[in-house]
Amino acid sequence: MSLVAVMIRLPSSLVLPLVLLGLGAPAPALARPPEAPVSAAPAAAADRARMNQRVFDAVWEEVRRAYYDPGLHGVDWRAARETWRPRALAAQDERQLYRALSGMLDLLDDDHAGAQPPAGVRRQEALRQRRAVIGFTLAREADATYRVEQVRAGSPADEAGIGLGWRLRAIDGQDWGPDFDVVEGREVRLSLIDDAGAERETVVVPRVMEPIPAFSADRSRPGVVVLRAEGFEAGLGRWVAEQLRDVAPETDIVLDLRSNPGGRLNEVEAVLACFLPRGQEWARRTGRNGRVVVLRAQSGCGGRDAPLTNDLAVLVDGASRSAAELTPAALQQFNRAVVVGEKTAGAVLISQDTDLPDGGRLTLSRADLVMRDGARLEKTGVTPDAVVPRSIQDRREGRDPQLEAAIELLARS
Repeated sequence: MSLVAVMIRLPSSLVLPLVLLGLGAPAPALARPPEAPVSAAPAAAADRARMNQRVFDAVWEEVRRAYYDPGLHGVDWRAARETWRPRALAAQDERQLYRALSGMLDLLDDDHAGAQPPAGVRRQEALRQRRAVIGFTLAREADATYRVEQVRAGSPADEAGIGLGWRLRAIDGQDWGPDFDVVEGREVRLSLIDDAGAERETVVVPRVMEPIPAFSADRSRPGVVVLRAEGFEAGLGRWVAEQLRDVAPETDIVLDLRSNPGGRLNEVEAVLACFLPRGQEWARRTGRNGRVVVLRAQSGCGGRDAPLTNDLAVLVDGASRSAAELTPAALQQFNRAVVVGEKTAGAVLISQDTDLPDGGRLTLSRADLVMRDGARLEKTGVTPDAVVPRSIQDRREGRDPQLEAAIELLARS
């Protein structure tokens, strides 16, 4: 399997960008033309059931055949099929089908095992495109509720006064679901609870906005460059190398991986190539067949003969996942960087996507991973060298104690 094709990230159903979500009201029903046959509704229901069967069977078989642990963590997969297949086949719509699939996949207790409905796939593919947005991001809490994690300046959500830390109760009178689609100009009714516990009802109208850049650089502080990555997307390693091409040896570097859900494994190796010796082993992965593959820093960093020696800090938080955990862990085990912030999510397995018959997508762990020093990050995460919290109030008031702590630590080194 090509490393380029391998993904290490949490399914996007658990990290929920509402700048992309489809949150429109359902389309009005069309009157039946006089010539429409009476059997149209039963035929549509039969088509739905056939598609449900195809999708469910594809997911069940792929897990049975390709999941990294042939023992499936002790789950009786045939019994799971008997329980969940009837529910999936009886689903009347996409939402019910994918809730049944999620219920079955949850048995694996694996943050990388998830099924995205077609609407979620469309959002993922449009992530860096100009599109209709509401303009806030949700984070899932331990109690399965959703909290507003980010509000984009100048967006409909911002203009409606939606605040950080508010909790989402309902969208158009329903629980949130990944099957919603955002439609430009179509009103969305949001029910939220603010930070004081008061209920807030508001209507927002999605509109087209430019995408948020995947990567950004901040050179506003003398002697410091802050590189921010929204995800380990294609081109990250090349972009980091370009940003550091002419950096002076005395310039401190901060790599900001907070709220980064992960991405491509080859981009992890490309980023590490800028800071670790060429060919340096940093982890090992083990597939279903037991074969061990050594992971190494790629050769070169934008044509450099040797890695940079600049002082380096990496910012992480509880929403840093997968690739955004492997990178600080690899640098940390060689004492190459100081890691600052909060403990990471502990969602670190090697996963890959499989397209489903209805346009949905299955994300599934295909390999286990252990760091070179023997540390397992799955379910444990990365503990920062300097634990520095950042509260909702800090963010509301524009404070960033994690970044300031990282800069101060680098200045002392």
